[in-house]
Amino acid sequence: MKTRLFIRTALIFCVLFSLTTVAESQTVRFSKRPKNIILFIGDGMGPSQVTAGMTLSDNTFVLKKFRYAGLCTTFSYDRYVTDSAAAGTAIACGVKTRNGMLGMTPDSIPVPSIMEIAKKNGMVTGLVSTSAVTHATPASFIAKNPGRGNYEDIALDFMSGKIDVFIGGGADHFIKREDGKILANDLTRLGYDVVYTLDNLKKSGSRRIAGLLDKEHMAKSTEGRYGMLAEMTAKAIETLSRSEKGFILMVEGSQIDFAGHEGNLEWNISEVLDFNDAVSVAHDFASRTGNTLVVVTADHETGGLALVGGSLEKKSVQGIYPTGNHTAVMVPVFSYGPGAEKFTGIMDNTDFFPAFKELLRLK
Repeated sequence: MKTRLFIRTALIFCVLFSLTTVAESQTVRFSKRPKNIILFIGDGMGPSQVTAGMTLSDNTFVLKKFRYAGLCTTFSYDRYVTDSAAAGTAIACGVKTRNGMLGMTPDSIPVPSIMEIAKKNGMVTGLVSTSAVTHATPASFIAKNPGRGNYEDIALDFMSGKIDVFIGGGADHFIKREDGKILANDLTRLGYDVVYTLDNLKKSGSRRIAGLLDKEHMAKSTEGRYGMLAEMTAKAIETLSRSEKGFILMVEGSQIDFAGHEGNLEWNISEVLDFNDAVSVAHDFASRTGNTLVVVTADHETGGLALVGGSLEKKSVQGIYPTGNHTAVMVPVFSYGPGAEKFTGIMDNTDFFPAFKELLRLK
């Protein structure tokens, strides 16, 4: 009797799941392969941060609409617990490297990132972050440097023109440098519209934009920045989508990590919700176009957040942080759009690079 009941329940579940799948496929018709890829990295965002954000989201948590999900291992070449430079390099370049190194192997041999390869194939590229654009995660997609803290050297890598749109903080690394160079002038000569405010960013009609919106990192989401990441993401998509050959965009919710280091739960959740709003912008774009893959993951978890209480009715959570550092816990992966089925099960962070290359047929 129990076996029959189990089989009947399983069949009902399968029918309901198939009906849901059919309904979704009728609503949004995806192309066989993506023309564009938008990658979101919630720096420091582990499963607990996602759960906390979902609990407080007023049913607007867009990741619940992503049909495919998985987990990702994050260890670096030389450490069980990675840092953002090594993890970012693994995602961007498909190789394991030492903590602190950007865009190169453990032997300091530079390797191309997915952005550079896309650019060689005629696509356009973009980076958006709420940290300085020279910080470890965005830098791993463009820089070749053995030390993630060499911010002024990393800023020089943006002079290659391989990133068409980059928006975030870090203005001082371009205009108040120890070597006296004003890289903003060089960017202008390279055809970039260099802007320093969100209003001027939104007004820009250029195909190449350098949005340097703060001297160093941008403000906290709890101190006036909330909602800006979504606007920055929308502008990047608007600009890059003008290309007929497609684009790759990486958007980082940088300060999920910052809040985890401080063990500040309110700030941590605020950054997750701010990040969620930016993901919503990309999800809407992907749903409209049918040709855009959106992948959401993290470089690592920060703080070891444990949710020890809360209420769904009151939309509240209680959490504790056993560490102020990164942890080795696997991080979530969510995907939506053509090719989304490739990002399920247990992955490694080096698996994104070859998957993106294959889906976009990059040479």
